[in-house]
Amino acid sequence: MAQSLSTNVPEPAAPENAADPESGETTSSANQWRLVWRAFLKHRLAVVGLLVTAVIYLIAAFAEILAPYPATRFDADYAYAPPQRVHVLDRSQGDWDWGLYVHGYKTSMDPVRLKVTYEVDASTKIPLRLFDRGSDSYRFLGLFQTNLHVIGPVDNAQPMYLLGADRNGRDLLSRLIHGTRVSMSIGLIGVALAFVLGVSLGGVSGFFGGRTDTLIQRLVEFFMSVPTLPLWMGLAAALPSGWGPLKRYFAITVILAILAWTSLARVTRGRFLSLREEQFVSAAQLDGNRAPRLIFRHMLPSFTSYLIASLTLSIPGMILAETSLSFLGLGLQAPVVSWGVLLQEAQNVRVVATAPWLMIPGVAVVVAVLALNFVGDGLRDAADPYKR
Repeated sequence: MAQSLSTNVPEPAAPENAADPESGETTSSANQWRLVWRAFLKHRLAVVGLLVTAVIYLIAAFAEILAPYPATRFDADYAYAPPQRVHVLDRSQGDWDWGLYVHGYKTSMDPVRLKVTYEVDASTKIPLRLFDRGSDSYRFLGLFQTNLHVIGPVDNAQPMYLLGADRNGRDLLSRLIHGTRVSMSIGLIGVALAFVLGVSLGGVSGFFGGRTDTLIQRLVEFFMSVPTLPLWMGLAAALPSGWGPLKRYFAITVILAILAWTSLARVTRGRFLSLREEQFVSAAQLDGNRAPRLIFRHMLPSFTSYLIASLTLSIPGMILAETSLSFLGLGLQAPVVSWGVLLQEAQNVRVVATAPWLMIPGVAVVVAVLALNFVGDGLRDAADPYKR
């Protein structure tokens, strides 16, 4: 009898570097960060927020060249001057005339209210020039001296207030651009300090446990039990009045950081409590790794994406805190220019009714906070493996 031979041919194994049908990338190259970035790009609001945030930080980095004037330049003759509209085409002479220009002002005194009123003077044409060489020089990025500005009047003696002027005749657009650097940088520095405190104390608390954990958690609970705004106001008011703008700036940053690390420390502690029981941590301990190496080389990288998302979501809180303190007169003060300092001009209802453009720094705060929140939400969703 013929004996049947079995032909058990093994199925071909899937290649190690199989291509992803959506992106075309190989599986081996799709590491954790690439997967997070792919998921982040699917979040449209987060991508828009990232672009807006990048534009805001570019404005902060190149504030001197983007601002038409220095933040301290003033002209008392144009106090509360309204915004000027930029024109491109001129047909006043009958023919089309191309070029950027604004109209001047007609001023008159109201004899009843003793107030200067402004009207558009269509007969006065103030030509503007891109990449203008203004009369005010500065050190660009601290490297070299220049007087180049993105836009400015051809005749520097002519007024140009694209977003209006404040009570001292200072250009609001220039002060808004210069204030962007302070308000956005104080968020980064404050969050960096809070991040170091939160991750360090939370990691030590969760990794070692015992009395160390109890002591750190009681400290966290103490800071969390104190009302935030009164504590901010008390600490800010305790700063010596003789301190200069730079010292006050860093003092406010430290105050904000001291009060912002508690929630991150709680989350980091919970992650460490769960991770220290994992097999890869036990294997690293048996391999002879000491506590610092276990924490920074094995445990922290396992939830780095979450820390980055938490870091991004904390920056808007810092910006709002600085704006609130400066608005109340307890934070940064002149001659430092920030969005909160600019909003001090809008505390009087009569001033806002007369010059509503002084509320524009509030719009900048809303846009920056929303953009950073969208980025943080996108990172949080992208870092969550159950949502990818």
